[in-house]
Amino acid sequence: MSGELRFDGCKILVVGGSSGIGNEVATAFRDRGAEVCITGTRRAPESYSGEDAVFEGMHYRQLDAADAAAVAAFNLPFEGLSVLVNSQGLAQTRRSPGEIDLSEFRRDIDVNLISVVQLCARFRAMLVASRGAVVTIGSAACFVAAPSRLGYSAAKGGLVTLTKSLASGWAKDGVRVNGVAPGYVTTRMTAGSRADEAYYGATLDRIPMRRWGGASEIAGVVLFLASPLASYVTGEIITADGGLTL
Repeated sequence: MSGELRFDGCKILVVGGSSGIGNEVATAFRDRGAEVCITGTRRAPESYSGEDAVFEGMHYRQLDAADAAAVAAFNLPFEGLSVLVNSQGLAQTRRSPGEIDLSEFRRDIDVNLISVVQLCARFRAMLVASRGAVVTIGSAACFVAAPSRLGYSAAKGGLVTLTKSLASGWAKDGVRVNGVAPGYVTTRMTAGSRADEAYYGATLDRIPMRRWGGASEIAGVVLFLASPLASYVTGEIITADGGLTL
């Protein structure tokens, strides 16, 4: 990605920025001059030793985004907020297509959907003050069925209309709300899927670009949506999936 896009002076919160796409997003903002705070569910960065996560030059705070009390009590390590990136997520173990486990379903909704609402509510005043932006990481499951992960699919689908509704309601305050829907992305968390040759090969057959995406490619879309280049864009979910959902 080009280094021309800068975020000097911006304050960025990346929820779920301790791993995967979220960590790539956080470091991309850091490398472009922003002051960044990332959150994870573990006590300290040392808890992620050996997992290839990057914490240098960024603030870290422990947070369970699905815990309403924890979100309400959460304080940033800096004054103000320019961009809120919701990158928290959970995908339960695959089940037989259509099988329902209500406890897993509720947990998926709590982590993948309700937590996003909680974070947006918590930081709305700061985002209004800065005329800032919200970018939420969704999934290709926002638009297609995932019968083996009902809760995950339902939550990600809900992000679409949540994004549009918040964007419509907050536009008058100068806050833009958008999202990114990644397809298959190469991260530490997807290493097992890529190691399964049959599964990996089947996914490539479904992707017109014939490859999985890189986390940096998703970060690039987030940077665009958070930047002045997207100043007239709100309520959109940009699909970044190599053509998977075409």
